[in-house]
Amino acid sequence: MTVLGAQAQGTTPDNTKNQVAIRLSDETRYYDTDGVESIGIDADKVTVRLANGSTVYDGTVKSISFCKALKEKVTIAEARGWQESAYVKFGLIEGAKSYHVYIKGGGNDTYTKIDHQLVRNYGTYGRADVVGLAAADDYAIKVVPVGADDKEQTDAAAEATGIAVRAYDRSGYAHFDYDSGVGAYKNDGTLKQGAVVVYVTAGTAKTVKARLNSGEFTGLQAILTAFEKGNVTTPLAVRIIGTVNASDVDTFGSKEEGLQIKGKKANSELNITIEGIGDDATVRGFGFLCRKTKSVEFRNFGIMRCMDDGISLDTDNSNIWIHNIDVFYGKHGSGDHAKGDGAVDVKSDSKFVTLSYCHFWDTGKSNMFGMKSETGPNYITYHHNWFDHSDSRHPRIRTMSVHAYNNYYDGNAKYGIGVTTGASCFAENNYFRHAHNPMLSSKQGTDAKGSGTFSGEDGGIIKSFGNVYAETGGSSYYVPIAWQQNSTSFDCYEAATRSEQVPETVKTLAGGTTYHNFDTDPQLIYSYTPDAAADVPALVTGAYGAGRLNHGDCIFTFSNDTDDTDYGVNTALENLIDNYQPTLVGFFDE
Repeated sequence: MTVLGAQAQGTTPDNTKNQVAIRLSDETRYYDTDGVESIGIDADKVTVRLANGSTVYDGTVKSISFCKALKEKVTIAEARGWQESAYVKFGLIEGAKSYHVYIKGGGNDTYTKIDHQLVRNYGTYGRADVVGLAAADDYAIKVVPVGADDKEQTDAAAEATGIAVRAYDRSGYAHFDYDSGVGAYKNDGTLKQGAVVVYVTAGTAKTVKARLNSGEFTGLQAILTAFEKGNVTTPLAVRIIGTVNASDVDTFGSKEEGLQIKGKKANSELNITIEGIGDDATVRGFGFLCRKTKSVEFRNFGIMRCMDDGISLDTDNSNIWIHNIDVFYGKHGSGDHAKGDGAVDVKSDSKFVTLSYCHFWDTGKSNMFGMKSETGPNYITYHHNWFDHSDSRHPRIRTMSVHAYNNYYDGNAKYGIGVTTGASCFAENNYFRHAHNPMLSSKQGTDAKGSGTFSGEDGGIIKSFGNVYAETGGSSYYVPIAWQQNSTSFDCYEAATRSEQVPETVKTLAGGTTYHNFDTDPQLIYSYTPDAAADVPALVTGAYGAGRLNHGDCIFTFSNDTDDTDYGVNTALENLIDNYQPTLVGFFDE
């Protein structure tokens, strides 16, 4: 190597100027491009000449790169708080290699840098999401560009302030008498002590690593499988970024469902959260199976074309919280599997479960609670879900005791709530818009009219209070038959108050079972405040309503004129999800 001529340049990077970077074996030299006359390259060497004619470098190099000057400041296009999270979208500036993002607030007055995986490139803009935030209204996020020299350019930074963050609604049986927090997060929204966070993308699902207290594990399913031996006590947050397809995953613990989360014995406390980052996190081609688990949470991601069920709680699970999930069509099959099998199913003595703020997109068989082996009553809560032109099972309940309140039944073609086999359901302050057969008990009431029944099993009891039935068109199939109208063959018992108990004289026509009255027992019911039924459509479809953040990145509107009564596959929706392409480019620091 020969270094000649002036040495005024070649030592210090300067992001206010356009420069050429000559990387040597042990250093990098920077030259202002407006002072460089030429860069000669041949097979053996590189020659750099300045405008004054002097040669400043003559020899071999490892690489040559050009660094554009930062000529502008970052602009923040959007900044918003959501539920225990906040995000910013920002414009990309010429000359920036990447961006560092910091957050403060919620009792912390000092800026803290967030993980680089939370700062993503969407081609025409950047986005950073911060999760695990306690509710507060004073958060601030700062975006700092980083130049080609890997130095922050603080004079080009931008800041968004006054960001308000809400807490998730933790009402329901998942949190009943369980104060430590379901999943990897405490009840204040922040991570539990010692929690491990892993980021999963299409490119890292096979290679992602997690160091748990029992060792290090590689691959998403391998990390989850580590909990099966019963010696892992580390809380785990799995953060999904972008779209993860079935082919991206290392292996599947369940051939029928996909990813398996399993404990060593019944109700093993695992403290696992599976969560999506931003409004575009999606899994496609697989679902999730939980067995023998306790304290597992699923939140803020979409499920497309799952193998069988989107989420299946099968065998001895407890304190499970499923919320803010977008569930689309599953794997196409024949007959009643044309839209896939179950969207979310709870069975085999799974108990103390909350399913809330989920958006069901024209699902066929939406939710089944109970098979035939449950001992009951199991206790399930079902609130603020959006059944968006879905067909049936909202839910279909065997043996279990279910509290279904503030759900939006939006153009359902087959039936709403169905109870059998001695099940009890308190249906409270729900909004049924053009919902066919809103409440059914097998072999009686509306189910006994016309041709056939939704179930050949013995019936169950629904206690109804405060529900709204809209756009019924005057049809008797859109308003349930109350016990007060027909005490022998009825759909529900219409309570005069929330606290009214269903008399023991109210029995199913088939089976002669009575209502459990769990909802009026202070030892069996949680504290909650139901919204007025009239407000449910606006709340569930609003900014803090059902589905992913901002209702996700799949934009689709049903036609009530046809979709309210059509339970076939919606071709337009099917084409949308089958041709869905993520817009995420990647991480800036890759």
